[in-house]
Amino acid sequence: MKNNELTKRELEVLKMLLKGYHNPEISEKLCISEHTVKAHVSSIYHKLNVSNRVQAIVKYLQENKNIDY
Repeated sequence: MKNNELTKRELEVLKMLLKGYHNPEISEKLCISEHTVKAHVSSIYHKLNVSNRVQAIVKYLQENKNIDY
């Protein structure tokens, strides 16, 4: 796996961001702490070289146009 590829869990979190979920909702649905959600979001930003949720979502959608959500 390349260092910049999202892990399975990071991809789950990103897809929840795509659906408009906030950290507390993601935390509850995935049965993880909000702190862990924040760590995943931070890692997603780093790997996608973005600085916020909107940029992460746009970049992910641009790079994965043929994937169903």
